[in-house]
Amino acid sequence: MEVAGEVLQSGSSQELHVLAVDDSYVDRKVIEKLLKISSCKVTAVESGSRALQFLGLDGEKGSLGFNGLKVNLIMTDYSMPGMTGYELLKKIKRSSAFREIPVVIMSSENILTRIDSCLEEGAEEFLVKPVKLSDVKRLMKDRVSRGVTEEQEGRRVDKRKLEDDNLTSSSSSSPLSSSPSTTASFGCDVSISELLPSPPHSSKRAKLHDAD
Repeated sequence: MEVAGEVLQSGSSQELHVLAVDDSYVDRKVIEKLLKISSCKVTAVESGSRALQFLGLDGEKGSLGFNGLKVNLIMTDYSMPGMTGYELLKKIKRSSAFREIPVVIMSSENILTRIDSCLEEGAEEFLVKPVKLSDVKRLMKDRVSRGVTEEQEGRRVDKRKLEDDNLTSSSSSSPLSSSPSTTASFGCDVSISELLPSPPHSSKRAKLHDAD
């Protein structure tokens, strides 16, 4: 499917949706194929400005928009004319709506300062081209695992809250908590002093000793 340039979409709505950005037609086709093999839905665009247009971050009324699609991951080439992948990364991470979307930078040049700057700006990972199928599968596995973990953690939080609410409710209705008396805590009409042994009559023993 082509919309206003080259926006390629494939897969079902149940799959992870990846926005792939690369100015090289060949590289776009390669990353799209790898993502499709990894059971991903792919939207491929040829520039950073087209990516911003798709996300609705370009400020133009004619933006492509999501069309109901949620982007789970963005993969972008670093070196592109007009807007680099690094500049695209910064715009995404400074957007309140999309800053939580992980961004993976791809580059054919393994430059340490470039890698560090991208990671410091918030990139999820930096991949050196050519990107391999194992790289893509690992990324997808991490995203799925993270999504399951977050869902489970949310359920645990809800469960703990429910347990705390039940505990608070039962404590407030308990007759033991409302009665501070000693007899109530023991469940019978006996005081603590009656349960303790009587102290030895030390003064009496002292007098008998003096008499001896």
